[in-house]
Amino acid sequence: MQPARRRGLAEEAADRIRDEILTGHFEPGDHLREVELAESLQVSRGSVREGLAILVREGLVHSEWHRGTRVVELTETDITEVYAVRAALDRLAALTAAETGRPHQFDELDRLVGEMEREAAGQADGPRLVALDIQFHNCVYAMAGNRRLISAWEAVRSQVHLFQAHRVRLSHEHYRTRVVDEHRELATLLRAGRVEGLGDLAEEHVQSACRGLISSLRG
Repeated sequence: MQPARRRGLAEEAADRIRDEILTGHFEPGDHLREVELAESLQVSRGSVREGLAILVREGLVHSEWHRGTRVVELTETDITEVYAVRAALDRLAALTAAETGRPHQFDELDRLVGEMEREAAGQADGPRLVALDIQFHNCVYAMAGNRRLISAWEAVRSQVHLFQAHRVRLSHEHYRTRVVDEHRELATLLRAGRVEGLGDLAEEHVQSACRGLISSLRG
């Protein structure tokens, strides 16, 4: 890992460790050792401990007394629960954004879909596609403008990112062939303000991702 730029900051340690989890350097179930992380990041163990506490709150790591801290496992129960919550949030975000979104925000959604398309047409770097996917939904929630809704999304976003990243590693081609069309359809309905069918589409987009990940895990 790259050394932390701002020594002693828990947030910086959390950012670095989060990146390593989301890119697959640390895999589900891996043990995260404070001493090794502190040495790698060139920060104090206290900063690492506080950074890991941030990631515990995000649902990316799990800490147990006398058993240490590990990256969360991907169980079917966890996946089903997170995506069920996300589906409900995405429905509300999409329906609200269709009514409150501004032209420049719809343009941003189109720009992100265009970037997805270019990535998918090329070598289709998995982490980059997932990052664009998350950015797209960040934009939808920002368009909705509901602070509590945004907070609820932020509470599960890191777990969603982890699950999507793992989905890509297990079945990159399946994700690559669907990500552009699904987001383009969402962007089109949002810009048109067509709330009829939009909520169902937003939910199905999430449930499709859930089914794909569970199917890949089962092999």
